[in-house]
Amino acid sequence: MTAWREFEAAEPEFARRVQGLFDAHRHKTIATLRADGSPRISGIETKFAGGELTFGSMPKARKGADLQRDPRLALHSATVDPVEGEEAKWPGEAKISGRAVDTGEGFRVDVAEVVHTHLNPEATLLVVEWWTPEAGLRKVERE
Repeated sequence: MTAWREFEAAEPEFARRVQGLFDAHRHKTIATLRADGSPRISGIETKFAGGELTFGSMPKARKGADLQRDPRLALHSATVDPVEGEEAKWPGEAKISGRAVDTGEGFRVDVAEVVHTHLNPEATLLVVEWWTPEAGLRKVERE
């Protein structure tokens, strides 16, 4: 796993875009795993500070209990629809997966994968860029 600062150092421009999408809106979505292994999604607020990606959980919240039992998670930036006729201006959406580490005052994320999905400048192709510590930054374009 990788701290946010390590990802940021490896791919600063990509990290800036992803963080911008997360910072653009207050509320995001987190996916955790219930005790039976089924997924749970919850609203969440995140913070980038000191080279770390962090978030909190209220006492007795189910997502916090999920993460204490199984730290795997996925975060999703807020999703906004492209404006019809101005699709090329759509900033896209970002996703981060990894593991939560309890800090005693909340959680920090050890990053396993970072994804930015957006359109090409002509708005004719879907562009998926993703980064992992093992393979670095990759990109695919789809019709």
